[in-house]
Amino acid sequence: MEYKDYYKILGLERSASEDDIKKAYRRMARKYHPDVSTEIDADDRFKEANEAYEVLKDPEKRAAYDRIDPERARAQTGFQPPPGWDHGFDFSGGAHAEPPPGADGSTFSDFFESLFGRGFAGARAGGTSRRTHGFGPGFGNQRRGQDHIARVELDLEDAFTGGRRRVTLRTPEVNELGQTVERSRALNVTIPKGVREGQQLRLAGQAKAGNTAAVPGDLLLEIGFKPHPIYTLEGADLILELPVAPWEAALGATVKTPTPAGAVDLRIPPNSRDGKRLRLRGRGMPGKTPGDLYAVLRIALPPANSDKARAVYERMAQELDFNPRERLGV
Repeated sequence: MEYKDYYKILGLERSASEDDIKKAYRRMARKYHPDVSTEIDADDRFKEANEAYEVLKDPEKRAAYDRIDPERARAQTGFQPPPGWDHGFDFSGGAHAEPPPGADGSTFSDFFESLFGRGFAGARAGGTSRRTHGFGPGFGNQRRGQDHIARVELDLEDAFTGGRRRVTLRTPEVNELGQTVERSRALNVTIPKGVREGQQLRLAGQAKAGNTAAVPGDLLLEIGFKPHPIYTLEGADLILELPVAPWEAALGATVKTPTPAGAVDLRIPPNSRDGKRLRLRGRGMPGKTPGDLYAVLRIALPPANSDKARAVYERMAQELDFNPRERLGV
């Protein structure tokens, strides 16, 4: 899958205004529409123009697309969206929005789907909700604004303890010059204890109000987690790489082991190998069924940086019948 330069497809600079984008699309549509064009590649060029217009005409999709470094993206042998490219954006609409004017309804490319196939899907159902948000009689028939979706990154500890957190969202808007700009807004959000990655939190009535909507839609916060210095997350389970000394692994020991709720004593069985996983039941992420914490043993070798340390290693080499490459047959 290759990176698509939507500005280049429409013959535009990245600073193009909303009006520039419309004019460029109409020009391309007139030239390559399959019903009138004699160009050999008219069908493909028309589809490319439709897809480029679908992204660049939408302030939200365009703002997210503009976060991708085109030079770095072109240098990739197979394009992958950069991690966190859509975090913090307040988006409306769905991945499969109505085709732009004149489009033939063809499916979009894999590149488009890799960016917008997931990030926008949850917010599309906005304009037709039956909910009235407690505005009283007579408002049930009022037009409701679209739901919006925003991906936010939390610290792992936020999910472990829950509570009120302040999150900042970026909202793409078109200014008076027809250019896409970002506005920030902060929200105080209640994070449920044990919230999972990918889970959506619904904030009723917190979406941006549409120009003609009497009742604002909902804001859906999709949860992601920032990289943690010592834990990785696998579902509800936490993985911790636990350094142990060679003698602790060989002879067995009880060592202090960190958990999100505080350090605990963990027994290391004798003759433990590097990579052995020890399970701490219920010490993972909280929830109706709490996750577990797995301590993965990593044998840390003391440096031979003194005469005494070198003497110990030399004695081990002489006295221990040990060949670490025995399983390799050498």
